[in-house]
Amino acid sequence: MAWGLPSTTSLARFCQKLNRLKPLEESTTETSLRRCLTTLDLTLMGMGATVGSGLYVLSGTVAKEMAGPAVLVSYSIAAVAFLLAALCYVEFGARVPRTGSAYLFTYVSMGELWAFLIGWNVLLEYLFGGAAVARASSSYLDAIFNHSIRNFTMAHVGIWQVPFLAQFPDFLAAGVILLASTFVSCGARVSSWLNHMLLAFNLLVILFIIILGFVLARPHNWSADEGGFAPFGFSGIMAGAATCFYAFLGFGVIAASSEEAQNPKRAVPMAIIITLSLVAGAYILVSTVLTLIVPWHSLDPDSALADAFYQRGYSWAAFIVAAGAICAMNTVLLSDIFTLPRIVYAMATDGLFFKVFAHVHPRTQVPVVGILVFGVLMAFLALLLDLQTLVQFRSISVLLTFTFVAISIIVLRFHKSPPASSLGPASPVGSEQASAPEPGQLRPALRPYLGFLGGYRPGAAVAWVLRVLVASAITLDCVLVFGGSALHLPPWGHTLLLLVSSVVFLLSLLVLGAHQQQRREDAFQVPMVPLTPALSILLNISLMLQLSSLTWLSFSICLLIGLLVYFGYGIWHSKENQRELPGLLA
Repeated sequence: MAWGLPSTTSLARFCQKLNRLKPLEESTTETSLRRCLTTLDLTLMGMGATVGSGLYVLSGTVAKEMAGPAVLVSYSIAAVAFLLAALCYVEFGARVPRTGSAYLFTYVSMGELWAFLIGWNVLLEYLFGGAAVARASSSYLDAIFNHSIRNFTMAHVGIWQVPFLAQFPDFLAAGVILLASTFVSCGARVSSWLNHMLLAFNLLVILFIIILGFVLARPHNWSADEGGFAPFGFSGIMAGAATCFYAFLGFGVIAASSEEAQNPKRAVPMAIIITLSLVAGAYILVSTVLTLIVPWHSLDPDSALADAFYQRGYSWAAFIVAAGAICAMNTVLLSDIFTLPRIVYAMATDGLFFKVFAHVHPRTQVPVVGILVFGVLMAFLALLLDLQTLVQFRSISVLLTFTFVAISIIVLRFHKSPPASSLGPASPVGSEQASAPEPGQLRPALRPYLGFLGGYRPGAAVAWVLRVLVASAITLDCVLVFGGSALHLPPWGHTLLLLVSSVVFLLSLLVLGAHQQQRREDAFQVPMVPLTPALSILLNISLMLQLSSLTWLSFSICLLIGLLVYFGYGIWHSKENQRELPGLLA
């Protein structure tokens, strides 16, 4: 029999495989993981995962090379972008209290292929992020010993001059990761206890930095004589915000740990909001005092806070800050190693990743295979790769993840919820939905004016308009970030494209708002949908475009590897595929 083109039926069935959804009713509270984490545990884990190299390393790098004293504005913009993303996380965390974070959120709203890509993306995010934190931690530790570790390694191994690779292998960073992996493999309670101990010391050091920093503050450091408040202009502030985004990347550990929370529907939203509020305040205050203690152009980017106190003659304070930095970054590292195998565990449980990673140790009740395998891989990355490469890679990964979470919120809000029986016999949602218009339909009051949209099945018009919204957001951001000269447009062409993309974006928002949304009284919901997630999409894409083309290239290669894993293994071993097989055979 001759080989021919696949039939239309085969192509349609293949496309259905890529877009099949994980039923929301599967997201019950049953789990093989131990439920032992309280709201306080989750909050402290979130803070421990967030306040690390972003505070002790990035603040100096962004201040000296990108924004100057306006680094506090960069942190504020990054905090707003994270607030928008955090609200989306809060709604999903309350509705889908299962391990998996953004991966699971995408699976229940957008489909299997997109879910795998986001799961793979989150995997890369924590893998490269943990390696970056270990590298930064080893730099501070090496500074305490007068850089003797670095000098010894360079003398015996030599100096590397290869793109992406560090100047020398960081054996200390690799060893720290392997040690942290050992602690995490002992169970959630052990790693949570260690996290609390390190975080307590870190919070005391941050308070010490803020108080002593304002005592030593010199307002003259912000004057025109020292370059002014924003020496690199608005573009520098935005470039700094894209990098500062890395500093807020820890609160995903809260959503990823929801399956181990005692009361996930309440604990997860509360922990995320409290964490983001406290961390944003700490970043803004510390970055403010940093450029008030010494002029921004005299900062050491690798150990800015410790060096600032050293320059003012407070060497004892510099030592305290360095010790706090090491504790903080090791807390972040513990959180990254804690979260990563749980994302892999969720994917393996669904059949999209290799089944061996779904194994849970019977005594410690943690995914021990994932911890060991990805701990070794993370150590290998920290051993070889440059810190800036690791930071930029994690930034682009998390920005893409947050963009998909925001899109998922819009999709799920205009999607019909599962029947009342799956939500529980006492749920108030079912009685409300019986009389309310179906989500995704045009609002009854607007049907006389927008009748051309009323002929579509519920959700169909929303799906098309959402695609237009994302496309217009990408176009608008490209025009704003690159300008007419970079896009080789005449002035009138640049203005016209800016106007058209803005109008299309706003019209898409209006059309989405004209459709009926899903309302729930038993869980938190993002306010002002679709405006809030749409602004999150717009801001995230804008920050992604600030990153280098080399980062985009390496990230695309990693996503291509992920697609090979999905089409080679995941699509055939998926639980949803196994569920479809009996029907196909019949």
